[in-house]
Amino acid sequence: MTTAANIPPASPDDLVEDDRPERGGPAGTTVVPARRRGLGERAARARTKLSSPWASLAAVVIAVLWTTPTLGLLITSFRPELDIRRSGWWTFFADPSVTLANYEEVITGSATSSFAAFFVNSVVITVPAVVIPITLALLAAYAFAWIDFRARSWLFVSVFALQIVPIQITLIPLLTQYNQWGLAGSFWAVWLSHTIFALPLAIFLLHNFMMDIPRTLIEAARMDGAGHVTIFFRVLLPLLVPAIASFAIFQFLWVWNDLLVGLTFGSNLNVAPLTVRLGELAGTRGSEWHLLSAGAFVSMVVPMIVFLALQRYFVRGLLAGGVKG
Repeated sequence: MTTAANIPPASPDDLVEDDRPERGGPAGTTVVPARRRGLGERAARARTKLSSPWASLAAVVIAVLWTTPTLGLLITSFRPELDIRRSGWWTFFADPSVTLANYEEVITGSATSSFAAFFVNSVVITVPAVVIPITLALLAAYAFAWIDFRARSWLFVSVFALQIVPIQITLIPLLTQYNQWGLAGSFWAVWLSHTIFALPLAIFLLHNFMMDIPRTLIEAARMDGAGHVTIFFRVLLPLLVPAIASFAIFQFLWVWNDLLVGLTFGSNLNVAPLTVRLGELAGTRGSEWHLLSAGAFVSMVVPMIVFLALQRYFVRGLLAGGVKG
């Protein structure tokens, strides 16, 4: 029979290690690791601060300020052209007048006003620009995380350091190289550019997620005779779905809303994405606000659907790399 006197007192290690299970303390009490207690206390304080009336008021104010311009753009997209020219969107509530003519012209209008071809170009650009960097980054991240080779740490640091290189200073060298290869004005130039710009961050994030996977899992697979290919596809890949989905959302939104790369490497009308078309409306045809507002919301439909559909994976992916235990 175990008595309180036979239970050893809590040692300093019990107050530091958070991987050990809780155990009985003196007089039947429970010794909780100090680090776990500290995390719980900080979480409780954060919950209290975030649930305070002042925090709620600040959140409401920020939400209103953030959504007001979007609301104005939405109302403008449904107003007749003459009403848009005569008064601001806030006068809509005094004399509401709604029309779908703006969206009809944007979607099924003439060649000079239709967004359909540019919408298709954006889809053709975005899907490979998401798939290609994720595929390459998964292979590179696995090599950095689970394959030992010389100068692995230095090479990983070098790849990570590429994130500090501004995109703007690479545009002219890349465009010159694409002209030499005969790729200028094609989808390949846009795909390669987005892949180059996305790889450093993708490799860094996926590498960190892979390092959070217990090493014992990989060693058990190796003991069963699994090679690198089997471990990658059958052990790691199912566990990386939240991380892949999280980065895929980031990359999708970045590429879909990108103007700089599309304007530099996709200025050809056969390759130009939707953002280039919107930029032309705002610049060269700034008087046609009815088309600009409707086109802006047409371009927002796909990113909104993608984000709402993959939102749970997005949150899980963000938490997976920073929460252990």
